[in-house]
Amino acid sequence: MTPPISSDSGHLLLMVRDLFDNAVLWWGLAACGVAQLSKLAVELVLHGRWRPEVLLETGGMPSSHSALMTGTAAGVGWYQGYQDPLFALAAAVAFIVLYDATGVRRAAGETAARVNALAQGRERNGDVGGAIWEHPLKENIGHTRLQVLVGSLIGPLVALLGLALVGSPLHLVGLLTRVLSPVG
Repeated sequence: MTPPISSDSGHLLLMVRDLFDNAVLWWGLAACGVAQLSKLAVELVLHGRWRPEVLLETGGMPSSHSALMTGTAAGVGWYQGYQDPLFALAAAVAFIVLYDATGVRRAAGETAARVNALAQGRERNGDVGGAIWEHPLKENIGHTRLQVLVGSLIGPLVALLGLALVGSPLHLVGLLTRVLSPVG
């Protein structure tokens, strides 16, 4: 445990070190990255096309936001204990994100598809007053329940395996001990 932040000049370095040493954060982000990278394979296997741009897109299989939130919540539980109020908070926020992905964001994507279809239909009929629909609304912003479920399984799997087998990824490569050693 790092001592409380003092007013000496080294406290900023300690804060930066602690941020970079936050294994729960790193493994939550790693789970998000694994989920996002797996979208390439899903795109190739299910749709038969290589589309690297899926790495920068939201929506689709699996949900990387779900992986991030469930992996981070599982990591908080691993470190703090699953009975700790901090884990309860992390789990509650994760559930909000999961609900949002299958509810609000999915509905927004379906609405965007209808608006795009309406605009294209009006364009074909010449009923848009000369305006060209240059930037259609993004439609793939939400998730199905299956996409959220798969992301929710990837998150704890990656995060808990990483925490149990590696700990802080930056300690693994020795970065923290060389670059951000504590100020005495």
